[in-house]
Amino acid sequence: MIDIRNCPSSLAEGYVTYSPKSVKLLFDGHRVSHILDFSFDGSENTDEIAAAMHRISVSGVQEKFPAVIGKGKIRISGDGERSTHILKPAPWDQTLQARKQIPANEHLTMQIASQVYGIATAANGLCFTENGQAVYITKRFDILPDNTKVPMEDFAAIIGKNEQEDGKEFKYSGCYEDIADAIRKNVQAWMVDMGRFFDLVVFNYIYANGDDHLKNFSLIRQGQDYRLAPAYDLINTSLHVKGEDFGLEGGLSPSIEKSDVYVNSGHPCRIDFERFGENIGIVKSRVDRILDRYMVLPGLAGTLVGHSFLNDKMKRFYLRTVSERIARFVRVSN
Repeated sequence: MIDIRNCPSSLAEGYVTYSPKSVKLLFDGHRVSHILDFSFDGSENTDEIAAAMHRISVSGVQEKFPAVIGKGKIRISGDGERSTHILKPAPWDQTLQARKQIPANEHLTMQIASQVYGIATAANGLCFTENGQAVYITKRFDILPDNTKVPMEDFAAIIGKNEQEDGKEFKYSGCYEDIADAIRKNVQAWMVDMGRFFDLVVFNYIYANGDDHLKNFSLIRQGQDYRLAPAYDLINTSLHVKGEDFGLEGGLSPSIEKSDVYVNSGHPCRIDFERFGENIGIVKSRVDRILDRYMVLPGLAGTLVGHSFLNDKMKRFYLRTVSERIARFVRVSN
């Protein structure tokens, strides 16, 4: 049994289960056990798990399972039952480094985005199997309290990328300027959401999320308009795979002149993001306000890493990776 000393959602100190604030945010005020009464590898529920994964997962990505809350417990939703949450256990791919740390990594990264930088994110936390294995849980923001589903589309669909026409790696094709152009075309309040999008692109670079592809950004309908959806699937991928600076092969934009630092080192610095921000229509003062927040590692980010459910080795690795990204980011260039 795992020893809980911090809230498995907010990471606040002094809690042996979800804090009242987290209960309200993640479970709509319903008290829920952080211990699952099922596992993802036990023979007794293999058929149920396989069926659930088929209902929600997409080939080639981390396993995801639809879930609902009932009688103080988290359980996998049944056929025809609208799920309100998603469970993501450690991937079964044995080739991933420290794969069992992935749920804690995603949870930590999402909490840093929300608590430190004020980025709108899907409500999230961790729950645990009886043997102490962490499982990431996130609340579906496309499901309303009355159980209706809100229309939502990812940017692969919005831009028109698909496997049939663009190959198996379609979600990694293009650049972030493509998403910016789609925001401008599809969002009435595009100037507000463009700033939110830009902030998220910078965050993903600094926190080494090399999997920020087209399907990890979405638009969701709010009233009569579409808006940029809350962030989801944020993770420091460098802890598990050797990846690129960006999840899209075209990077920020092929039309923007790269800085000397970018050309010589292969990694962007602040001036590259300044050029990108202004190129997608954000006023310079707002670009500067966003970028200024990423010049140093905030104390709260370090605190959250310390409170996280990563093991000590991964905590050190996480902090070192982010510090290295910041060191790249602050380099002066022309």
